[in-house]
Amino acid sequence: MAKKKMKVSKTAAKRFKITKNGKIIRRHANAWHKTGKKRRSTLRALRLEDVVAKPDRKRILRLLGK
Repeated sequence: MAKKKMKVSKTAAKRFKITKNGKIIRRHANAWHKTGKKRRSTLRALRLEDVVAKPDRKRILRLLGK
């Protein structure tokens, strides 16, 4: 009997990307609503992508089917 294939979480696939070196890239939260209150420097910083923290890597890789 064949092993079942792990399904990829489509929501996670839309939110995370894996770089060539194996890092997981994510977007910042709090960047799209109520932007009138936030400083311009804060909004610029929130537009940038960030690397996922090490404690979260294992869980996200499982969601991505890796």
